Amino acid sequence: MSDELKLNPILRLGAFIALLALFILCIVWELWLDPLVPGGSIYVLKALPLMFPLYGVYKGNLYTMQWSSMLVLLYILEGSTRWYSDTSVLSQRLGMIEFFLALAVFLFAIFYVRPAKRLAKAKKKAQEQKTH
Repeated sequence: MSDELKLNPILRLGAFIALLALFILCIVWELWLDPLVPGGSIYVLKALPLMFPLYGVYKGNLYTMQWSSMLVLLYILEGSTRWYSDTSVLSQRLGMIEFFLALAVFLFAIFYVRPAKRLAKAKKKAQEQKTH
C-alpha cells in the first residue's frame, strides 16, 4: 500500500468480526438451534464458502474484501427470505440476524475498499492524461 492510501482498520476489523459471526451463526443454526432436518442437516455446508475469505478479510486484502462483499449478497438474500418466509419464529429471528450480519460484512468491506478504488481511478486518469 502506498503512503497516499489510508485504509480504515476499524472497517477491516468490523468486516472480519461480522464475517466470523456469520460463519458461526450458519453452523450453529443448521446443527443445533433450528435445523431444517431434526438432528442437523447437510445444509450446514452453506457456511463453507464463508470460511475461504476469513484470512484475507482479517489481513485487509483488498481483492478478498471485494469478492467477499459479493459473496455475502447470497447470505443477505437467504437471510431476508428466511426472515419473512420461515414458519418457525426462531428461524425467522435467525434469518434476521443472518441478514444484518451479511449486510454489515457487505457495508464494512465496501467502505474499506472505497479509498483504494478512488486512488486507483485517479492514478489511471492521471496516466491517461500523460499519454495524451
